[in-house]
Amino acid sequence: MFVRFILFSLIIFLLSGCGSSNPASNPPSDGPTDKQQQANVEKVTLQLNWFPEAEHGGFYAAKVHGFFEAEDLEVEIIPGGPNVPVIPTLDTGRVDFAVTNADRIIFGQAAEADVVALMAPIQDSPRCIMVHDSSGIKSLEELSNVTLAIGTGPAFFDYMKLKLPLENVETTAYPGSIGPFLANERFAQQAYVFSEPFLAKEQGGAPISLMVSELGYNPYASLLVARRETITNSAELTQKLVRASVRGWMKYLESPEETNKLIASLNPDMSMAALAYGADEIAKLCKTANGSFDDLGTMTTARWQMLIDQLVEIGRIDEGEIIAKKVFSTDFLIFDSPAGSVTTE
Repeated sequence: MFVRFILFSLIIFLLSGCGSSNPASNPPSDGPTDKQQQANVEKVTLQLNWFPEAEHGGFYAAKVHGFFEAEDLEVEIIPGGPNVPVIPTLDTGRVDFAVTNADRIIFGQAAEADVVALMAPIQDSPRCIMVHDSSGIKSLEELSNVTLAIGTGPAFFDYMKLKLPLENVETTAYPGSIGPFLANERFAQQAYVFSEPFLAKEQGGAPISLMVSELGYNPYASLLVARRETITNSAELTQKLVRASVRGWMKYLESPEETNKLIASLNPDMSMAALAYGADEIAKLCKTANGSFDDLGTMTTARWQMLIDQLVEIGRIDEGEIIAKKVFSTDFLIFDSPAGSVTTE
């Protein structure tokens, strides 16, 4: 009995690898475990200013192509809409980052929201006034004898009223669709050049897009925005999100198809054809002053100061109320990869 016990113990000893010191029983780790990787991932919320469309393509591309994941970020992109208060939502800390347009950031700061722009993928404003080709109107200066559908108090229209004669132009509430436009050739409406004009053409219309930027009112669009507290206290996180977002925009401008499939699934109102058209139009608006994407997302003090001066001119903010250098930061726009590069000013 004693001999059988000794033999059994010896077998157990040999099968166990002669103790925990055997390297085979404790192989060296080649990297972090799944639990460690999960612990390193930071969860981030990104609030959009509208329903998912091509204007958000670069942010969705960063998700689709794994650029957020490569930075150990788990980013929840939250759709917006007409009643979503983007800046207040960001300023109160209900989300970590947001997407909005440049004039909204200035209005936010005027309302004591300490928010800062981090990158501006769309350099030229997509805002336009859509008119019928049959109206004979070929420029904003010729805009007359129409009913113009405009949203509630947009700054761009205040600027239009200051700079244009607008003879016999009667305004009405923006309908949120192109139905009234298609039904009346003397009807005009605000639009984004990459969206409503395509839908109007698709449904048999012949729209002309009159770009508001041609008047000089040209705020950056689809900017990535954060609280100043975030970029101060979480600089590394901010750098990761900006870097991944820039890569996403570069990828979207290069090949939007896969990303557009996700956007179409999230927004049934946007067809793949509409998104493809939108991506092509947006690419024209993303080029910076040097005519390329080499410094994608960059911003300048001069552009911000021009916008501030225009908002003072139309009485939307007070002179000296907003300091241009305090509404944006290019500190995180440092990016090098085979896909392209972004540099600071």
